Amino acid sequence: MQVIAHINTEFPTKFGIPRQSGIIESLKGSIVFEPKYRNPDAIRGLEDFSHLWLIWEFSEAKREGWSPTVRPPRLGGNTRKGVFATRSPFRPNPIGLSSVKLEKIEMDPKLGPILHVSGADLMDGTPIYDIKPYIAYTDSHPDAVSGFANKPAEYLLDVEVAKELIDIVPEKQRESLIAVLAHDPRPQYQDDPERVYGMAFDQYEVRFKVKDLNLTVIDIKKAQDLI
Repeated sequence: MQVIAHINTEFPTKFGIPRQSGIIESLKGSIVFEPKYRNPDAIRGLEDFSHLWLIWEFSEAKREGWSPTVRPPRLGGNTRKGVFATRSPFRPNPIGLSSVKLEKIEMDPKLGPILHVSGADLMDGTPIYDIKPYIAYTDSHPDAVSGFANKPAEYLLDVEVAKELIDIVPEKQRESLIAVLAHDPRPQYQDDPERVYGMAFDQYEVRFKVKDLNLTVIDIKKAQDLI
């Protein structure tokens, strides 16, 4: 298997990444092909599709060996399920699958075709093994049953952030940041109202607390200001 591309996103670390693709549509990403695969002919016709499948590597979740069971955060981190009944990153082969929306294709004179997508749940720099078009009549199953993950999260957090803090973030990124926070980036088994959490978002470090269903942003700083 050869890496064909890498994706650029607003998540330099794993913490805070949406738990599934497509949950936060405002999140943007750009896919840059490796030099060997920058031939425009390789994406001929892709502009006719609205969504894509990305096959990628859990590059930050590699382990020696594997376990037949894992503890899905969705179940509080206390219940074990078979690894093949979950989307845990800790798998025999660290391969991920995401459905994203294709926003546009840019032809860069140096980097070749760049795919601009939205709704990605990948960390910045994630290696991509393959890209396939999403085909609605066969890939969509409205009556599918999804086991213990049959419903989306039953709550959103009320995000409180002072204007002087949110103004630090460029306007085009504010909606995405607030949406990420509202979807509760904490591990689902952590619920300490006094704990201060830190999340990297693009070039910013966001610190916050959560009590009940209220998330309060304590501080936002550029990463360079923390050095």
